[in-house]
Order: sequence, then structure tokens, then C-alpha cells
Amino acid sequence: MKLTKEKIFPVIISALKEDIGSGDITASLLFEKDVSVLAHITAGEECVLAGMDIAKWVFDAVDEKLIFTAHSKDGERVKKGKRIISVKGSAKNILSAERTVLNFLGHLSGVATLTAEYVKTLKGTRVKIYGTRKTTPGLREMEKYAVEAGGGYNYRIGLWDGIMIKDNHLSGLAGSKLKAARESVMLFKNRGYKSVEIEVENLAEFKEALSSGADIIMLDNMRPEDIKKAVKLVRCQAPNKKVPGTVILEASGGINIENIKKIAKTGVDRISIGKLTHSAPSIDFSLEICN
Repeated sequence: MKLTKEKIFPVIISALKEDIGSGDITASLLFEKDVSVLAHITAGEECVLAGMDIAKWVFDAVDEKLIFTAHSKDGERVKKGKRIISVKGSAKNILSAERTVLNFLGHLSGVATLTAEYVKTLKGTRVKIYGTRKTTPGLREMEKYAVEAGGGYNYRIGLWDGIMIKDNHLSGLAGSKLKAARESVMLFKNRGYKSVEIEVENLAEFKEALSSGADIIMLDNMRPEDIKKAVKLVRCQAPNKKVPGTVILEASGGINIENIKKIAKTGVDRISIGKLTHSAPSIDFSLEICN
């Protein structure tokens, strides 16, 4: 996915207002007679970068006259000590933008780096890693962008751009969950939706979803042995049992770096992981003025 300045700028302005408020008291007093300086942003640890454009937009929001130079790009793995950005201009304005820039870079690069770790763990398999809607309020598009910078994928941005029938939807409908699952899938299929995903928690619900024509079935917190059985049922529908059928199987829930290989070996098509966005450690970056 591509970030646009028009969509991200309001978030940047909000972050700057939060930090600067009515004005940067320290920088304003120390630099009453402003001076031009050169500053560099350096990675404090090895990581996968995300948020370089956002860093530029933050500096632009504070002072459009600042000269921004990127030495790396999003999706690039950089080593500790790598200089990734140089910025030249008003010392006061660079320092006023500093923390907001580093916060965005640190968080988004953390998401990209964690995603890349999961992707690397499954190298050699056909399983794809997906992000979820478990994101920081207000930062979803940025965080989902960072997932892709780390080599992951996204299915939907929010409730508005994809069908996802979850357990609570089914629990809120009349009748048994099995009946609700079948009727819910058929409702959307009959109305012409071409991609309908449903969440199931056991093989009985899975069989109902499969027979009702779901396009994507999320196997939520299911045991690996049950996931294998679900994969086998799908492959039995395909002309060639060695390849998956048309239904996409997604494993989710309780997945971490220690058990993800075991889940991948079940034969699922993709694995969705909330940790990518809600638990990624921030990456350390620092800004230093050089003159």
C-alpha cells in the first residue's frame, strides 16, 4: 500500500500539537537568534526501516525550508550506526520536530522489523504473513504500511473494505451458530460479494463454512491437528490433492515466533498476527546536530 501526504498529514499535525503545544519554550529561548545547522538521524540498532516519508512530512510541517536528505528507504534493512537521514536548516525547528520524527520512525520501523522476523522464519514456505485490525487508534494506515515494508500483507484496512463474519456476529444472530454461519455466508454471496471471510473455532463450524461457499476461512485458535484436518478437507475438493483448493485458509490466534513454523506446516495459506502492530518493540533512533 502507498501512503499519501494528504491522508497522513492530519495525524502528523495532531502529533506535533501534542508535543509542541503553544510553542517549544526551550528551543525558542536558546535560539532567539536562529542558526542553520546540519543534523543526522542514526539507527541505534539493526532494523527494517519504515516511515521515511513520514519523517520528511513532519519536518515539512514544522518548516518547509528544511533540507531533507534520505540515505535509505523503507523496507531496507540497516545496521546499527547507519545514518539514514540528514536535515539542514533552522536549529530551533529541527529540534522542535525531533521527537515526533523519532517516535514515528521508531514505532513504524519496529512494526516492519518484527514483521520481517516472522517472514524470515517462514522463508521457503508459501505461507504469507498478514497484519490485523489490532492497531493503534489513528495510526492504522501507517502501521499496515509498515507491515508491508517488513514483507507482510494486509487483507482489509477496516470494517468498510471487506467482509469478515466473526464469532460475535454469529452469537448475536438467532438460532445455532452453525446455522448462523451458513446463512451469513449465503447472505453475502447472494448479494454479489466476491470475497467473504468467516471466522470458525472448530471443525464443525469449518465444515459448515466450507459447504456454504466462504472464500476465506479463518481458523481461530484451533489446534494444529485440527487445522491439518481442515486443510485436508479443502484439498480433497481440488482436482489435484497436492495443491490447495480455491478456499483460502487463514490461521490466527495465539501465534508467536516459537510456534509459527508448526502452524505453517499444517498447510494453511496465510497466518494473521496481531502482535505485528500491537506489540512491536520500538526501534532506537537518535538525532545529533553536527555543528
